Amino acid sequence: MRAFREAVEAGDLDAVEALLADDVVFTSPVVFKPYPGKAITAAILRTVSQVFEDFRYERELGGGDGRDHALVFAARVGERELTGCDFIHLDENGLIDELTVMVRPLSGAQALAAAMGARFEDIVKEAEARSAAAS
Repeated sequence: MRAFREAVEAGDLDAVEALLADDVVFTSPVVFKPYPGKAITAAILRTVSQVFEDFRYERELGGGDGRDHALVFAARVGERELTGCDFIHLDENGLIDELTVMVRPLSGAQALAAAMGARFEDIVKEAEARSAAAS
């Protein structure tokens, strides 16, 4: 998905958020349960943009119907290099309703989990503030 990729690469997280459906479901590479909703997904994406260093997309893959996309990326968390993929599904309005992220290797996923876990209380507070503001 070109718009999402360009917004992420530009660091324009407001534009990224605008591409999310209200009922988007984010599935993390390091947490068991998915996170439903635009506010929590946007807060997670804002935080991961601070955690990832040297982030870059390397490839873009599309599905036959134009609603499924995969963006392959590379990044670093501290000393750990990782590669990953953002799997994106678009709803009938062209908004992201599913975002699933996978990363490898395990040591990179563990570094990501530790860095995001240390910030999770702030992520929840930001999501609550965004939900309140949207109401």
